[in-house]
Amino acid sequence: MGLTIYVDADACPVKPEVLRVAERHGVPVTFVANFGLRPSRDPMIRNVMVPQGADAADDWIVEHAGSGDIVITADIPLASRTLEKGCAVLGPTGKAFDETSIGMAMAMRDLNQHLRETGESKGYNASFTTRDRSAFLEAMELAVRRAKTTEA
Repeated sequence: MGLTIYVDADACPVKPEVLRVAERHGVPVTFVANFGLRPSRDPMIRNVMVPQGADAADDWIVEHAGSGDIVITADIPLASRTLEKGCAVLGPTGKAFDETSIGMAMAMRDLNQHLRETGESKGYNASFTTRDRSAFLEAMELAVRRAKTTEA
């Protein structure tokens, strides 16, 4: 069917960057969220509103994304599920998830969740920086180029 970029759009800080790279390469983008998507007249942009629920957006992305597609998410379990389908997966800071890094990412997620639940950690996330945005743009450009080369 062709390369598509899927974005786990709830609280995604890099939507404009995704659109910039996708537009440059002529790649369609699907934003999936529970709420708060701005309508677009651009035929290359699809907004999917899913019902409220813990994993509704994740489940929709897993169901529709396929091998060779690109998924943008900060959600480690979603990254793992889409990697299993053959997708390229990027976090909003530009960190690429792959088969060699996802195990450690899952373990750290579980550890941090345990520390929050026991009160050992307040669970504050680092603020999103200009450097993160720049790293994401570079990683996104590389991921699209790779996907288009593989697709051809």
